Amino acid sequence: MHSMSQALVSLYRGELVESVHRGHIAVTDAEGRLLWWAGDPGCVTYFRSSAKPIQVLPIVASGAVDRFGITDTELAVMAASHRGEDIHIDAVTSILGRIGLTESALMCGTHAPSCVWPPERVSAKCSQAAGRIRSGASFSPIFNNCSGKHAGMLMYAVHRGYPIDDYVSRDSRVQQDMWQAVSDVAGLPREEVVRGVDGCGVVVFGMPLSGMARAYARMSAPESLPVEYVEPARRIVQAMMDHPEMVGGSGDFGTDLMAGARGALFCKGGAEGLFCVGIPGKGVGIAVKIEDGGARALPSTVVEILRVLGAVTPEMSGMRELAIERPVRNCRGDVVGYMRPCFKLERASGTI
Repeated sequence: MHSMSQALVSLYRGELVESVHRGHIAVTDAEGRLLWWAGDPGCVTYFRSSAKPIQVLPIVASGAVDRFGITDTELAVMAASHRGEDIHIDAVTSILGRIGLTESALMCGTHAPSCVWPPERVSAKCSQAAGRIRSGASFSPIFNNCSGKHAGMLMYAVHRGYPIDDYVSRDSRVQQDMWQAVSDVAGLPREEVVRGVDGCGVVVFGMPLSGMARAYARMSAPESLPVEYVEPARRIVQAMMDHPEMVGGSGDFGTDLMAGARGALFCKGGAEGLFCVGIPGKGVGIAVKIEDGGARALPSTVVEILRVLGAVTPEMSGMRELAIERPVRNCRGDVVGYMRPCFKLERASGTI
């Protein structure tokens, strides 16, 4: 991966560059035409959690969401990597209740939710998680940041009459259908989409970065999708943009970006330095991969791309991420350096 990558973000401490994050960028339209890029837009990597909005498509298209009366906030948490705040736990609990299951059916494994770290930032928004820590109780699977996705997959299995005890298996009908949907939306033959195992136990999809960008472009221009996904894509994207706090949570970059953009874009990050953006008004998709997996480089990179594309709206003016030089502070709160983008996007000939 390294030979074709490009330096994207430099971290300065005083006058010296102390770290550099390298990576790849692909910007395409819904037809898959490459519009802008940096590094290698054909770099093959995993879609990770940025695939979640696409994985919700077959669930909505199946009629399960309407059958069980799923709300827009619940739909948004199905596409989330949530921080384990009370609103997230309540929404996932509600989804499971609607399909007659409890969290014992979730097979996503357990971890401490990010809303309880660092401890000095724990707020009233995560009283359920904080209560677990105070009482010495362990965290259950519902606190996993992927529990919304898993609840959606369980709902899909219940609706379709698929077994619920192996829905995470790569050979299960649920994961086969997810594989097909992600392949279809990215415009790739299924056999070209590499399958691995994600952090939460289900299948994760490997493909060129340009395929991920195209998937987000198509979600942003749903008329470009297979007919059964046109309306589901509109609903999912709208739910995410209307309820960005459900997709991540307090302090999450993707949540802040959607909240600031107020309907001008939707986005979803993934582990190991992946981030994707769709711009509904333009039918454009953006995919970014930070080579070393360093998520701290994403805000500077993503906002710089949006700036070049002319996609920074006046409504986003209050976002702290818009600073070209993002301050680096020490433990005393002093500004001791800054992060700044150091790349130039290449432009495809013939693009407007």
